[in-house]
Amino acid sequence: MSDQKLVVAVSSRALFDLDESHTIFETQGKEAFCRYQIEHENEILQPGFGFSLVKKFLDINKAFPGAPLVEIILLSQNSADTGLRIFNSINHYELAITRAAFTSGVSPYEYIPAFGAHLFLSANNEDVRKALAAGYAAATIVSGAVANPSPQLRIAFDGDAVLFSDESERIYQQHGLAAFAANERSEAHKPLSGGPLKEFLSALHRIQTHFDQDISPIRTALVTARAAPAHERVVRTLRAWGIRIDEALFLGGMSKGAFLKAFGADIFFDDQKGHCDSAEQHQVAAAHVPHGVTNQQ
Repeated sequence: MSDQKLVVAVSSRALFDLDESHTIFETQGKEAFCRYQIEHENEILQPGFGFSLVKKFLDINKAFPGAPLVEIILLSQNSADTGLRIFNSINHYELAITRAAFTSGVSPYEYIPAFGAHLFLSANNEDVRKALAAGYAAATIVSGAVANPSPQLRIAFDGDAVLFSDESERIYQQHGLAAFAANERSEAHKPLSGGPLKEFLSALHRIQTHFDQDISPIRTALVTARAAPAHERVVRTLRAWGIRIDEALFLGGMSKGAFLKAFGADIFFDDQKGHCDSAEQHQVAAAHVPHGVTNQQ
């Protein structure tokens, strides 16, 4: 992966609203879908759930002279032929996206390492699961929201099974809260292993180091169900990684949506669909990371 810039890969359905053509694909088949896309290739697509996030990522480059800090890659199951409509829409919205892979119905996740992507954001849950199983950072964007008017990009993360491994979550699921708390207390000085989005957070942190903290174009938050005393291991883990997180909310099991709204999150990553639903109820875009023990049940 590139150490020089953050690379985010997005699917065409994450970037644009392709529900109508996707319904045609599912109900009438591939040929009807291709015919529809070609017939409508000069019609501009409406923004999808990930559009405002992508735009904010690209706007970071305008704040920093020199080499781009962020690159957006398109990974699409469209063919190059039907993908013309996608690029026509990209050009219409003046999005600086020039690299793409069109795979004609095959999951495009195998191109993630070739492009050096730190994250793959898709509307296709199966593609995301395949990417995670292969060891790549990925999330399924499951809801959108009215774009946060602030130019600052605000990204919130759950902890266990997202930024961190699910090792502690497994203890909680198998042995209960008391055993979890006892383990975190005894292991407080032992850093947690990294989860699927650790390198994405690290790449965000590298961008933040180019700016003074009070004018950074990115602000991050950890929003976790953990509470004292289980908070200490998390703090010490981030310290051991050398990663700054701007805000840390230890909610002790409280619903996350209202806190995400207060933070002004442009997107929230969580391994549990219930927390993603809570974010959506408070008009915060959410992305599900189908990883770890809670997604094996």
